[in-house]
Order: sequence, then structure tokens, then C-alpha cells
Amino acid sequence: MVSSTQQFERIRKRKQSTAGKRNKRVRRRLGTPAFPVHPEGYSATAPDAKPAAKKA
Repeated sequence: MVSSTQQFERIRKRKQSTAGKRNKRVRRRLGTPAFPVHPEGYSATAPDAKPAAKKA
């Protein structure tokens, strides 16, 4: 049988993670690491390359 404290900690954590728009937004951000989409040295001729800056 699980202890009362452990049980209530799990219940509180579950309720926190399932309720609240702001909380969900924070949790989503924690799960995604920041990484460059097109790292330096990426081929400019690749089909998914960023469009070149327009020169005026």
C-alpha cells in the first residue's frame, strides 16, 4: 500500500498537469529544446532553404 503523502503528491501533480491553460503552455515549452532550423553551412540551394534576402 502506498503512503498517504506519496499518493497525494501524485494526485496534486496529476491535477496540476491537466488543468490550466498557462500551466500547459509552460509544460509544452519545457519539453521542446531550442535548436536552429537551418544551421550555419546549410546549403542555400536545398529545397527547404530559407529564401534569400531581397536586395533593393
